[in-house]
Amino acid sequence: MTLDQRSGVRVDRRVVGGFAAFGLLAGIAAKVGDESGWSWAGDLGSYPAAWVLAVALIGRAAPAWRTAAVRAAVFFAAMTVAYYAYAAWVLGFGWNRLLPVWLLLSATAVACAAVAAWWGTRRPGPLPGALMAAAAGIVLAGRGAGIQLVVDVVVAVVLVLLLPRHGSTRVWALVLTLPMAWLGGRGLDLLAAVVS
Repeated sequence: MTLDQRSGVRVDRRVVGGFAAFGLLAGIAAKVGDESGWSWAGDLGSYPAAWVLAVALIGRAAPAWRTAAVRAAVFFAAMTVAYYAYAAWVLGFGWNRLLPVWLLLSATAVACAAVAAWWGTRRPGPLPGALMAAAAGIVLAGRGAGIQLVVDVVVAVVLVLLLPRHGSTRVWALVLTLPMAWLGGRGLDLLAAVVS
């Protein structure tokens, strides 16, 4: 474990490396699922539920907000590189122009989402509840069907009712989930417009 001189935060490079390794495996698994011929397996890696849950769990488990941001960004960046590298090198699809976009999102939106989960799961009240509802809203806005719809609902329940440590946060998250799903749908539409 080393001390980052600028931030004063203790960094265990082995743990961060573990998140990178797990991200690499998750990226390969997502791409294999995409190409498996089983629509449910492809959906698991393509819809936001699995990735939102992973980032929220990383955030909740982190000891500090900076740690949450770094671990989630490293995991998601490694996952993204592995996903596109597998497509290019193993499947022969070539490199995708979206790789830099997803890497930028890893360093920004994903890191912020992990910090939001870190903060939202530890505090009581409406603002933490809104943050957890926003995560659940993104999951439900993915508009999954069949098996993916079941996964989406289970993940939303975990985000809203199991991850927050305070009852008032759970209540606010539950109340705000449907409005956040509507907002999440607009956000996903905007993201789709930007990356397409």
